[in-house]
Amino acid sequence: MKHNLNNHWPLHDPEEKSCCGNPAGAKAEVPVAANENGKYYCPMHCQGDKIYDKAGDCPVCGMQLEKMRQLRDVKIRYTCPMHPEIITDTAGSCPICGMDLVAVVPSDNEDKKVYRDLLDKIKIATLFTVPVFIIAMMEMVHHNPLLNLMDAVKWNWVQFLLSLPVVFYACSVFFVRAWKSIVTWNLNMFTLVGIGTGVAFLFSVAGLLFPSVFPAEFKNESGSVLLYFEAATVILTLVLLGQLLEARAHSQISGAIKALLQLAPTEATLVKDGADSIIAIAAIKKGDLLRVKPGDKIPVDGKITDGQSTVDESMLTGEPIPVDRKIGDAVISGTINGNKSFVMIAEKIGSETVLSQIVQMVNDASRSQAPIQKLADRMAKYFVPAVIITALITFLLWAKFGPEPSMVYGFINAIAVLIIACPCALGLATPMSVMVGVGKGAQWGLLIKNAEALENMSKVNVLIIDKTGTITEGKPSVEKIYSSSSQEDKLLQSIASLDKYSEHPLAQAVVNLAKSKNIPLTEVRDFETVAGQGVIGTVGTEKIALGNKKLMEEIGASISEDIENKIFAKQKLGQTVSYISINGTAVGFVSITDAIKSTSIEAIKELNRQGIQVIMMTGDNINTAKAVADVLDLTSFKAGCLPEDKLNEIKRLQGEGKIVAMAGDGINDAPALAQANVGIAMGTGTDVAIQSAEITLVKGDLKGIVKAKNLSHAVMKNIRQNLFFASIYNVLGIPIAAGLLYPFFGILLSPMIAAVAMSFSSVSVIGNALRLRKLKL
Repeated sequence: MKHNLNNHWPLHDPEEKSCCGNPAGAKAEVPVAANENGKYYCPMHCQGDKIYDKAGDCPVCGMQLEKMRQLRDVKIRYTCPMHPEIITDTAGSCPICGMDLVAVVPSDNEDKKVYRDLLDKIKIATLFTVPVFIIAMMEMVHHNPLLNLMDAVKWNWVQFLLSLPVVFYACSVFFVRAWKSIVTWNLNMFTLVGIGTGVAFLFSVAGLLFPSVFPAEFKNESGSVLLYFEAATVILTLVLLGQLLEARAHSQISGAIKALLQLAPTEATLVKDGADSIIAIAAIKKGDLLRVKPGDKIPVDGKITDGQSTVDESMLTGEPIPVDRKIGDAVISGTINGNKSFVMIAEKIGSETVLSQIVQMVNDASRSQAPIQKLADRMAKYFVPAVIITALITFLLWAKFGPEPSMVYGFINAIAVLIIACPCALGLATPMSVMVGVGKGAQWGLLIKNAEALENMSKVNVLIIDKTGTITEGKPSVEKIYSSSSQEDKLLQSIASLDKYSEHPLAQAVVNLAKSKNIPLTEVRDFETVAGQGVIGTVGTEKIALGNKKLMEEIGASISEDIENKIFAKQKLGQTVSYISINGTAVGFVSITDAIKSTSIEAIKELNRQGIQVIMMTGDNINTAKAVADVLDLTSFKAGCLPEDKLNEIKRLQGEGKIVAMAGDGINDAPALAQANVGIAMGTGTDVAIQSAEITLVKGDLKGIVKAKNLSHAVMKNIRQNLFFASIYNVLGIPIAAGLLYPFFGILLSPMIAAVAMSFSSVSVIGNALRLRKLKL
């Protein structure tokens, strides 16, 4: 189908206003090479979509600000995560603190480098943590065999030495973040990790160096203090594993914008003074004449001044059928020319192009989509200060009213409070469920990028779906060949023989049908393509014409009322119809459609049953959209939609408080997928759609959305159960660790028992999460 892009897409002039009332393209300024700072945002979106003019750390959470990607970006520059005032042209180490410099705008290599660095650290942390854990656990074994090699004190020193690389190298960043969270008073999981593991480590160091100051009840049979190096190292290693997974997900998300940027060609062919020359895209000026060769990407937005061709505009419209473009028609940057050459005049360049605006929309949508805080983090907001206050009160009460040595009793009991509150189980509660849930989803053809997608999916009450490639197969096929003489196979042979010389995908559908019926193709003479109308040629002794009504009028073909009525009926169904004439008389037609997937009806029915409002938004015409909606029993649909229409509709629904999921498969769906609370891509679609989405349906089957909904409910229920298990030991154990039972029963909870309780809570969380493996979707 054809789209008048000038009517449907705002190819903005500088003074035009966008639909939001802002100057068109105001958010998509072309960066200047001399501008070192550009525009930055916080990856945690602490202050919504707030933009910063300079690099640095977020004033709220302390995370390093990230630069917005743009279509024509400046060269990579490097900065220090701790000292953003350091900006250099080359990688290296910070002259102030010695940390490795990172790219201000990460490239593919930079994203991989971050992931590789974390992977190297997790290997080191695991290498040293495993032996520490084994040594500590062997202490609980009767007749510990390790004591045959050397005494417990020496093994304690081994644990200390093995823990140093974990604490001071592989996981040192957590203590930096914990300190920053305390300074800014934005308490989070890093606060718990830093305090819990820090106290466990310092307590163990003190017990190793000064065992004589500790009471006897905090020593083992050999007289050495019970140490918790394994608690510190195991917790730190697990948290580091979470950071590794986050880095991988972040690289995939930013990959969506990279894929969009790759749509733009890097050079163009300038036509000047009758000669062609290759120039960079950045050198194109408005009014330049550019030659676009067959198969080339169109460099900028403009109009054809000489020649004609078919153009694949699926990146914009989502429709798989290329459109005819002739002199005076608009062409769009990033779309792909067919097999003919043409000359165009450049009208929109840089940030004014449609492609640049799509990049900007994905940028804005990714930035403005506030990620839902993890349940554990929300609990930590109140849990952290409560634990710290409880530990301080415990120390003060014991120091003032406790038996001698009261200060040591106060310190030990405060340590017990922090140890039992150490966030191992709390930290495992969400990722363990997510890890098992994501694995279960993969078994059922659901690729899920993050926990936020699962959490949001359980709350979704509106689903927006594309038509082509989502509800339908995305493959045009012949629906019917009608012949007034009832010789349909003979007519198919004639038009397929003619169509084998055509480059149009509709022609390929006709040829494929003939091949499937084993109908042999015959020789064609005098073949000719009539631009925008169809094809003509001589098959045997008959002059055949196949095309639209304009072609019939051009050749003076007569059309019976019966054929006209039948064609009108097909057009009312939204099907593409081509007239067939033989020797100047229309004798039939071929209608082409895009089949609805067999599972779409069942899936949409189930989604409606679950109370989810399903809205179809498609770039196709109203007739086709209505026909599909009627088959699916959809009450809500919109036709003729372009990328910004889908994006604006999602924003409108979100403004009404709706939780919106978007399912699509085309590049044009990328902005809407990024804006939606949950973006769902068809695995059979484009890479950009898949990278922009948070959930990918490998089979491209809408029933996968039903499975994703069921999985999200199960995972969120499991997470809430885990948080209960992670918290109940703290609720019961913290008062006991503080010494609440001592005045009545003389019972103190040693840090060892606190650690056992903490470990048991972790076992409970892991065991509960593993139940998800038996889930039936």
